[in-house]
Amino acid sequence: MESDLRLAIQLKQFELYYQIQVDDNSHAIGAEALVRWNHPRKGLVSPATFIPLAEETGLILPLGQWILESACAQIKSWEIGNDTRHLVLAVNVSARQLAADEFITQVENLLRSTGITPARLKLEITESMMLGNVEAVISIIRQLKALGVSFSMDDFGTGYSSLQYLKRLPLDQLKIDQSFVRDITTDSSDLAIVGTIVAMARSLSLSTIAEGVETEAQRQLLAQQGCSSFQGYLFSRPVPIAAFAAVLQGYGAAQGAA
Repeated sequence: MESDLRLAIQLKQFELYYQIQVDDNSHAIGAEALVRWNHPRKGLVSPATFIPLAEETGLILPLGQWILESACAQIKSWEIGNDTRHLVLAVNVSARQLAADEFITQVENLLRSTGITPARLKLEITESMMLGNVEAVISIIRQLKALGVSFSMDDFGTGYSSLQYLKRLPLDQLKIDQSFVRDITTDSSDLAIVGTIVAMARSLSLSTIAEGVETEAQRQLLAQQGCSSFQGYLFSRPVPIAAFAAVLQGYGAAQGAA
């Protein structure tokens, strides 16, 4: 499997899928980029199958570089159109990528070569990244933030949150994990947790986005708790870019987007 993955990276057998993100008026504000492996024999391979292997073997570094390059190219394409130039593209970044000596330089070079507005690129990190050298991670994120990119804390509430480091991280957004969204209409504890996360984010001047939103009832409850943005099957599954263009037609631009 490792040799197959290594060859796939060399041959660029990967494709980015896009899942739309919308605001509380169901206007498109961006998307999350999700990688898929177009295996020549097995067809589309789920990232749950190959991402852990890529992490373990270090292949996440060249794969992550390709994902960032592709994401920046897509942002550049969006910035050409009046209806899409406001879109922000979220890209997951692994702990191994973030810790790589060349990562900051890679991002800086990509921003320069593509000429995109840096804030249109949103890097998603996870709480588990803070388990190692917290000071080093905070320093790296601050340097990347200084380049103008935005940051979201993915899967928030499932890891090892510490307000001590959270208040020092130059984040823009907390992403509410789908495990709290799934039963929010029937589980008062999940509803309370979401309300607490939203209130904490607001106190830190951060926006919130909920992932895994599948029903209108979930969306309404999240909105009542003050959650400002949403992502999930209620709006669209992750789709290739051609299909994503069609999805966008169903959602107007957010007010004030530029």
